[in-house]
Amino acid sequence: MRKYSLILVMLGVCAGLMVSCKNKAKNEKGSEDILTGKLPVLVDQTLLPIIQESADVFESSYPNSNLELIARPEIRAINALLADSAYVVVLTRKLTEVEDSYFKKRGIQPKIFQMATDAVVLINNRNSADTIMPQKSVKSLLQGNLAGQRLIFDNANSSTLRYLKDYFKLNKIDANAVSAMKDSEDVMKYVSENANAVGVIGYNWYLKAVEKNSNLLDKIRTLSIESVSKEGEKVHFYKPSQSTIADNLYPFTRPVYIMNYQPNMGLGLGFSAFLTGDRGQRIVLKAGLVPATMPGREIIIRDESYIK
Repeated sequence: MRKYSLILVMLGVCAGLMVSCKNKAKNEKGSEDILTGKLPVLVDQTLLPIIQESADVFESSYPNSNLELIARPEIRAINALLADSAYVVVLTRKLTEVEDSYFKKRGIQPKIFQMATDAVVLINNRNSADTIMPQKSVKSLLQGNLAGQRLIFDNANSSTLRYLKDYFKLNKIDANAVSAMKDSEDVMKYVSENANAVGVIGYNWYLKAVEKNSNLLDKIRTLSIESVSKEGEKVHFYKPSQSTIADNLYPFTRPVYIMNYQPNMGLGLGFSAFLTGDRGQRIVLKAGLVPATMPGREIIIRDESYIK
């Protein structure tokens, strides 16, 4: 009898554990919404500083959220998206029709929002005599027609390389005229040690170095790039800055998109809303980039007649 009682108790415990686990799984599943849960986010690695800062603020504001940022060069980030490694991606371009067809076949309508405007920045060593760069010289560097200098990119699959190829409408570049590093910080380090190198990085990476007061800033500088007026007569050279990007004076600017391919109402929608909302846009503005929409300013007006 005692033996059967023990068996009944054990069966009761097992049943209780099964119900508990089932309810826990149900609760966890039910807790997934636009502000809670875990979300892997693919990020073009040239945009990592601004997205990392935004994600940190988002997670501190919503403790039940967990954003896993996966930094990849542009091409690899898109390939990972198409391989279902994640459903949310931050890029400087939208998907092509061929790339987007994968999701259309599955009936997934993406939610795409521009959150900022960044720039592709050229840097060189302070020991170099050059402080400006005509656009034809940038094109010549890509084609390998400018002896004595090399372009240094963060990766062979980088969005900065793709951007310059598209900007100058080049089908191919001279592989012997360019080199690829591991990331943008390595590009800045290489340029700081080599006077004949011209680095190509995202502007937000340079701003991050300024924020950190990096020692590299004493050895590198941003180049002023030629900008031709609409009439094609006057030529000016502009350094990248928040104002020259906003006023379309600096030529190498690019949009920053957050694209949500989640098939349901998940955390991706909440993060997108945060990035494009007032708080997210303030982060972009404070970081030195140009927000997609200028955040409002709060003005407190006091009526002195009520103050005793």
